[in-house]
Amino acid sequence: MFTLDKASQIFPNTRTADVVPAITARFERLSAEDQLALIWYAYLEMGRTITVAALGAASMQFAERTLNEIKAMSFAQQSQTMCDLANRADTPISRSYSIWSTNIKLGFWYQLGEWMNQGIVAPIPEGYQLSPNALAVLSSVKSVEQGQQITLLRNFVVDMGFDPKKGESQRMAEPVTPPTPLELRQAVTILGISNPTVSQYMDLLNANDFDNLIELFMRDGALQPPFKKPIVGTDAILRFFREDCQNLRLIPERGVEEPAGDGFTQIKVTGKVQTPWFGAGVGMNVAWRFLLNPEGKIYFVAIDLLASPSELLQYAR
Repeated sequence: MFTLDKASQIFPNTRTADVVPAITARFERLSAEDQLALIWYAYLEMGRTITVAALGAASMQFAERTLNEIKAMSFAQQSQTMCDLANRADTPISRSYSIWSTNIKLGFWYQLGEWMNQGIVAPIPEGYQLSPNALAVLSSVKSVEQGQQITLLRNFVVDMGFDPKKGESQRMAEPVTPPTPLELRQAVTILGISNPTVSQYMDLLNANDFDNLIELFMRDGALQPPFKKPIVGTDAILRFFREDCQNLRLIPERGVEEPAGDGFTQIKVTGKVQTPWFGAGVGMNVAWRFLLNPEGKIYFVAIDLLASPSELLQYAR
């Protein structure tokens, strides 16, 4: 009988990008000032090689009031507000920030970065020097591939702000994008895989058709995002799809299918994921590890950020 713990061990030789949580942990130990400076340095560095999408990638009306408040502040007040966010201080702006979805948070910092370039938001103080620890983190960010860089930038900003409840139910997501019309959908092709459940998973997620996507799961099924604990139950998984997976583009390439015992099937697919914030020029190298029950329903799926592009070709058990 499969448990979630046992399910998570399928394809154990998958090499994930463990450098991402390691760099994130080092970033979180920096001072607020170093965190903010590093975000701006990373933003500028990535801007040379990664095209960031326009603000249409998120429904920024949820952040508009807060952005206008910050825009009207003095430079000193702006700097303090950003430090409060990094320090998770209990302020009205920090509370508002904590309930935004990841896309809104990315849009918020993107807008502040644009205003910084325009002289509207307080710049990094002249002559400011990153600490040795912050320089080491920045060097690490520069050394990883682009897909891992954008994951790190997301990690840096997602937990800022003050959340008194730390509850997923408090999050404010963008309105759910309507599913792509049937006649405009394009079916994926996965070398080595013809399983209809896996193909439908990719196709329905690409179409933002989350209501039909969730029907592929067992009621007590689970989904494990990169470097996080499994999300259990279809209600929680559906909320994750709506809040974190809108307008993703999944590009599966190839896979392998094997019996897993008790009538279950394990399938590993590798490919790329493109996010609305960073456009078609950058893809994260990922693996999807599926465990399907005898009826073809998803009991467990893990999404892994891979250590390197070479992992796309690895299927060793």
